[in-house]
Amino acid sequence: MMRPFQGAVSLLVTVPGAGELSAAAVISEISASPGQYFPTAAQLASWTGICPGNHESAGRHHSGKRRPGNKHLQPVPVECAWAAVRHEGYPRSLYHRHVMRNGGYRSRAARNKAIITVARAILAIMWHVLSTGRPYEEPGPERETRRLIARLEALGHTVSLAA
Repeated sequence: MMRPFQGAVSLLVTVPGAGELSAAAVISEISASPGQYFPTAAQLASWTGICPGNHESAGRHHSGKRRPGNKHLQPVPVECAWAAVRHEGYPRSLYHRHVMRNGGYRSRAARNKAIITVARAILAIMWHVLSTGRPYEEPGPERETRRLIARLEALGHTVSLAA
């Protein structure tokens, strides 16, 4: 049944943590060209339910449980995220950064929040891969360097790189 979509499956398999079964599940739920149904990756994440909830009342922030979404697609990027964080690369660094921000590795809640963040990133990567028709390429150290330089400059430091 997936023979007509073999090109899209081969593109999705390049995403970290994704395999042929997860690619088939994603294609069956959002089609091989998600750009015509979801104009942005953020709208796909919102429809899927892999985006943070926001419960604010009278200026107080309450539980930020994720919102309900497509119950058939929602677990797929989460499982891909768990597989992706076990290998070196962008998803693992994103996971580590968010675990440490939310309370460290001893906190189960911090690990779960971080995996949802990685799952949303993987879903966005899948949307971009299917929309552009280009396979996933690892961002590399340049992206992390730019992020760290921007953070230092936001703290008021002047940064110059020497080759």
